[in-house]
Amino acid sequence: MALVASHEYQVVLDAFRGPMDLLLYLVKHEEVDVRDIPVARVAEQFKQYLDVLSLIDVERAGDFLVLAATLMEIKSKMLLPHAEETAKDQEDPRRQLVQQLIQYKRFKDASALLESQGERHALRLPRQPATAPTAGGPQRLQPVELWDLVSAFGRLMRETMTQLTHDVVVDQTPLHVYMETILERLRSELRLPFSALFTPPHTRGRLVGLFLGVLELTKQQRILPEQPEPFAEIWVALAPEVV
Repeated sequence: MALVASHEYQVVLDAFRGPMDLLLYLVKHEEVDVRDIPVARVAEQFKQYLDVLSLIDVERAGDFLVLAATLMEIKSKMLLPHAEETAKDQEDPRRQLVQQLIQYKRFKDASALLESQGERHALRLPRQPATAPTAGGPQRLQPVELWDLVSAFGRLMRETMTQLTHDVVVDQTPLHVYMETILERLRSELRLPFSALFTPPHTRGRLVGLFLGVLELTKQQRILPEQPEPFAEIWVALAPEVV
């Protein structure tokens, strides 16, 4: 899927698999059974992500809008009062969406399993023994998902744009310049919080350009976004082979 910011940037990111991928991510973060989606909370969170995706002008955003509308329709049906004698006989308005989500999850899990098996078969050298963590050493970090980055960028935009005037600034900086800016920062700092990559001036075009640079570098496996636990600060470092 292509992401476009204004007319200056275009990044092809297969990681944006569509609205079902986002919905599954939100359900997972709610820590609930996929068959019992808390529609009201998930619908509001889905809208927040959609606002960020619309900001960076995601191609085929219409698919996300369709699912957002579906969630709102289900939410309204669940809020309608029902007579007690008919409540038990009525079909759960979430049923069709849940079936689609379960099917999507099965395909995604199967794809992840095949990918991990392929990676294991590709390793011909014996695995080195794990090094025991040292007392007081740095906290272990875990890879983040694409939607974690979108969420972090959304928070950054909300905090930053409220402090700015609404002057229109045309940013024609090529994407590769932003990518190199990020790499240079990480070469000198080694590891930085995600928010620290977004240096002034905090214009919308520059913020979007830097974010798309992070996404493209992540896709190319040249940088590694990680966090110690869900919802914690995201840290970004160079991939081991990048110099």
